[in-house]
Amino acid sequence: MKRDLYIDFAKGFATLSIIFIHTVYWSGQFYVPGEVRILSLLIDVPLFYALSGLTSGGNVEKTFYRLLKLQITFMIFTTFLFFLDYFFKVFGLNIFGLEWMKNFYSTFGSKYVPLNISDVPQWQNLGNWFLHQYTNADTFPVVMGSFWYLKVYFILTVFGVLVLRFFPKHINWFIALCLGLTVLFNVFPHYYPTGQVGYVAFYLGLFLISHQIKGKKIPTLWIPVLYGILIVIFIFLYWNFGKELFLKMNKAKFPPKMLYIFWSCFSMVTLFVLYNRLKINKPNFITYIGQNAIFFYFAQGITSSLIYFVVVPLQDKMPWWLLLIIIYAFNIGLAVVIAEGLKKLDAFGWKILQFLRKKTASIS
Repeated sequence: MKRDLYIDFAKGFATLSIIFIHTVYWSGQFYVPGEVRILSLLIDVPLFYALSGLTSGGNVEKTFYRLLKLQITFMIFTTFLFFLDYFFKVFGLNIFGLEWMKNFYSTFGSKYVPLNISDVPQWQNLGNWFLHQYTNADTFPVVMGSFWYLKVYFILTVFGVLVLRFFPKHINWFIALCLGLTVLFNVFPHYYPTGQVGYVAFYLGLFLISHQIKGKKIPTLWIPVLYGILIVIFIFLYWNFGKELFLKMNKAKFPPKMLYIFWSCFSMVTLFVLYNRLKINKPNFITYIGQNAIFFYFAQGITSSLIYFVVVPLQDKMPWWLLLIIIYAFNIGLAVVIAEGLKKLDAFGWKILQFLRKKTASIS
């Protein structure tokens, strides 16, 4: 079956958008205007869940095998990150003069704590990461700040494939259930549950909607109607809230609430409108990123943490927009280099596992 380069292109574009978001939201807090930071959320992680729906099927075995491979790749990466974080904390603080980082994490609230420097590796952190409890990686905070997506992805993919496999004729009922719960949680916020329930309720609904669109094309007459509805809603909201609307959107992402869901609809409608319309005939840089999205997703967590070293000395020496262009370009370039390294690391890790499997097989 011929690979759909549009899907790869959309994944690559979404990945570049994530890099931009983490550029403006983390180190960008020092110099990027708040309005620009909110604008960046137009193209965010909901696109990845929608794209998963467009490529999903009801093959349980194949899906579970794919998730197992992803889990092993994740464990290889987090093992590397664990030792890199430990080395950085023990040696980097003195070598690179990272004293300014000691108090840095307090700006992000209680989720992040000041650097905990110890001569003994905190092995329980590695175990927690393997089990998707994302305790802080002190010197690479953006990595763990990004991983919430991965945990939700595992959960909704399992639920999603079970629905597609065992209830193929009732998918619309499950969509209605997911969207109904999302509305309920938002209309009555005191019912909004903690943990992953709110995330999965919305993103599973999006996953299933995307699957229903798979192989189809949005009718041309619907396009102005869909965008028109979104524009009218935006005008209404802005009329009532003014600039406060953007601040409210920022707070509506974790967990996803109505304002953030509405904001994300612009990119999701565009994804579906271009699906089966925009033809990508040849591989390019963006499709390459899309084909290796998981490695770029891992890499951007590291690079978006490292760019603090560039931002801090330059933040007062040039206009914010120029610095943002420089930092974003630098972040992408660094992510490309690290992603390539992570691909090689992953391949090496799989070779070790294959070697161990052969050895244990010969012993038994």
